[in-house]
Amino acid sequence: MRDGRFPETSWTNLLRARELTPDGRVALSALCGAYWFPVFAFIRRRGASAEQALDETQEFFTHLIEKNGLASFDRARGTRFRSWLLGCVKNHLRHKAQHDATEAAGGLIAFESLDAAAAEARYQAEPSHGLTPERLYDRAFAESVLARVVTQVQAKYAAAGQTALFEALKGALTANVAECPHSEVARQLGRSEGAIRKAAFDLREVYKNKLREEVARLVAAPDCPDLQALVIEEIGHLLAALE
Repeated sequence: MRDGRFPETSWTNLLRARELTPDGRVALSALCGAYWFPVFAFIRRRGASAEQALDETQEFFTHLIEKNGLASFDRARGTRFRSWLLGCVKNHLRHKAQHDATEAAGGLIAFESLDAAAAEARYQAEPSHGLTPERLYDRAFAESVLARVVTQVQAKYAAAGQTALFEALKGALTANVAECPHSEVARQLGRSEGAIRKAAFDLREVYKNKLREEVARLVAAPDCPDLQALVIEEIGHLLAALE
């Protein structure tokens, strides 16, 4: 982010690629692959079995790509990918086609770990007390966003040859100092405690910037003068969903 402006967002690029070009398919597949679990959790919480939820999740994203679902995305101010995606899921479930679209996927969506065992294990780890499908969706979506951001930060540190520093201090991203006492990290890495304290501060700043950038990719109206306020509002919603 430079001069207070958010960079051109990947979601904006997808909107410009409404025609199903190869690049558009790859970009949309990557985004769907990053945020498939909230959809699975929503469908699962509505009463579907693990296998049914998995099939319907795959079918939904296949349909989204094959039918050029981006055409229905409203660029009006305030539209968020999170809300738009949930609306699409609900609409898809209401008007679910009778044929099995999953078999026609043809490998369009390269989910990294979309299998019943992994999906169900992750679902079972979610809170089971009193969460509606919508609230569980929001929680899972927030977790997916934060996990994606941590991965981006990890990659940034790895590229700089600072993997050991990241691994030692990643607990600082949750402000859990007990997981990364500065004195112990300093001893492990052969640095001063003051240097480690500054490194932890810098890591949190990198994380915050990456979080703002990732959320900016998930809201519409990128040219809106109030984009930063919109991003801050969305971050607040995501953090509240984790409470």
